[in-house]
Amino acid sequence: MTKNIAAWLLGIVLIGTSVQAHHSFAAQFDPKKPFTINGPVTKIEWTNPHIYFYVDTKDPTGSPANWAVEMANPLALIRLGWTRNDMKVGDLVTVDGWLARDGSKLMNAKTVMLGSKKLFAGTSQGTTP
Repeated sequence: MTKNIAAWLLGIVLIGTSVQAHHSFAAQFDPKKPFTINGPVTKIEWTNPHIYFYVDTKDPTGSPANWAVEMANPLALIRLGWTRNDMKVGDLVTVDGWLARDGSKLMNAKTVMLGSKKLFAGTSQGTTP
């Protein structure tokens, strides 16, 4: 009986450790650098642990740029009202979020304007409802 309890507790610790291993918002994104992009969606990856989509836009010099946008996991987005079919390649979007700390063309989305519909992106920054 004691071995079963010990095994059960070890399992809980290991599960908690693997969840904690996932990157934190502050490790990858800068909450002091809000950013907005808009343009057509070029690719969507509806997968765990995060959904990514890509947007063609222009950088400050006017050169073309393709941005990767990170959102929450599929289940979190479904709870926020998203469906897998809400966003399609070619849709025009406006994304508000935060820049990656490493200077890459990666951002964490706070909200996505899709047509006239504003959707929360499930950011781990803690600003979603």
